[in-house]
Order: sequence, then structure tokens, then C-alpha cells
Amino acid sequence: MADDVNVKGMDESDPTIALTDRGLAYGDGLFETVLLRDGAARLWDEHCERLSQGARRLGFEPPSREWLDALPERAPAGEQVLKIMLTRGSGGRGYRPPLPAEPRCYWQFMPFSPMPARWDSGVNVRLCRLRLARQPALAGIKHLNRLENVLARQEWQEDAIAEGILLNDCDQLVEATAMNLAWHDQGQWWTPALTECGVEGTLRRALVERGHLTVTEHAPLSRLLNSQTACLFNSVQGLWPIVTCCDPDNQHLLAQWPIDESVRRLQREAHTLLGHVFNLPTS
Repeated sequence: MADDVNVKGMDESDPTIALTDRGLAYGDGLFETVLLRDGAARLWDEHCERLSQGARRLGFEPPSREWLDALPERAPAGEQVLKIMLTRGSGGRGYRPPLPAEPRCYWQFMPFSPMPARWDSGVNVRLCRLRLARQPALAGIKHLNRLENVLARQEWQEDAIAEGILLNDCDQLVEATAMNLAWHDQGQWWTPALTECGVEGTLRRALVERGHLTVTEHAPLSRLLNSQTACLFNSVQGLWPIVTCCDPDNQHLLAQWPIDESVRRLQREAHTLLGHVFNLPTS
């Protein structure tokens, strides 16, 4: 499969994207955002597996692992973020996809910009008006059609609000606009099931598999608001404790949480997986 992938690197001398590419026309593809340290990719197995599973879910063959493994080796030294975009390529007629597909893979390296103040002091979030549609066929994968996330993130411009909490169309907890969500209650950490919508983050998967998070289904907003503490996390920025959550109009405080030792323990587990070096307070 490695020889069958049409590669167009975004950092090459000709960063052209074909106007006929189905990723551009329909969001027909997938992407991964990977944290690198001197060419070593963090949670690389999880990223490669999610990309491969997503491609097969969409109905085309992914690049081989050998081909993907060569990408981080191209990275500049230091802390970088590798963005990979895998599309079905061009062809087909309208929405009808080509058979067989000739996928294209685009990639780009960007300097990593950590936000240690958010690791330390936590973040303020808001409840989004937008509700995520339930679509099990796409649930979990990181596909290119992220219009729901764009519309949700468009709801506020205040820098003091770091993220928005997203519910599905049954008003059940799903995720944040660009991060996964967890809350601590009854002596353990909980995170929403993502079988109907949402993105299964690679850090979320790693924490679940290691027994640090318990997946719960059909969780109403009250589960979060009545919890002892809460946090957001992804595989690039790490884990941010949540300190407040306001309503969509930013007029009423819905909940407020301490940054306690339970969130610091989970943060240390997450940051160990990502290689983040930061002296976290013990709370």
C-alpha cells in the first residue's frame, strides 16, 4: 500500500492541493494531530490505529504503517506538531466515490506552543448552544468534516473562555469543541461514551485502556455540573483542569470546581504519556 499512496507534503516546494480532491470538496477524509519531540511521536500507535480504522470505516485503504512511520523522521528538531490529512483523493462522480480510491496524504510540521498556565491554574468553559448530531457511522473517527465544531467554536470570542462543552441532540454529554471531557465523582473518573458522535481522542483511549477513566453512556449535563472536579484533555495540549462553567450567554455560572489532588494525579498520568515536562502543583 505504501507505493499506492499519492503523497503531497505541505512543506514541499509545490504545496498544491488539487481542486478535485474529495477532501476539499466534501470533507472526504481524515486527519491526525501528533505531538513530536525530536522526531519521536507521542501516542503514535494510537494515532496510526485511529487513522487506519477511520480510513476503513470510510471505505478506502489506509497507508501502511511502514509508510506512516517515515513521517515523524522528517520533523525538525525540538517540539513539533505533525498534522496529517488523508483524503480519498480525486475521482468518482458527485458524492459517488471512486472505486478503487487513490488516497492522498498531506502533512505539515508546526512548532508546538504549550500553555502551562492552563495546566497550572485551570480553565473556564461554557456550555455550547449547538448540539452534536448522532451518527454512529462516523462516531469516534477524526474525519475532515468538522463544521459542527466550527459552528460551536464560533459561539464565543472571549479569550477568558478556553473551551465549549458539547452535548448531543438528546442533551447528553459528549466532549468539548477540541478536547475530550472527564469528571470525577464517586471515587473515579468518568468520560462520555462516543458510540454515537464525538471524536475518540488518542489520549482518552490511552487513559481508558490504562484504567484511569471509566466510560459511561447517556450522561446528562447534571453529571458534570454535580461532580467533584472536571477536566479537558487532548494528545497535544495535555490536560487542563476546569474551574468554572457558564451558560451559553456567559451570564450565569453553572458550576465551579476545585483543582484537587484527583485531577493532579490524572494530569500527571496524561502528561507522562505525552512527555510534558512541568512541575505540577500537588494541590
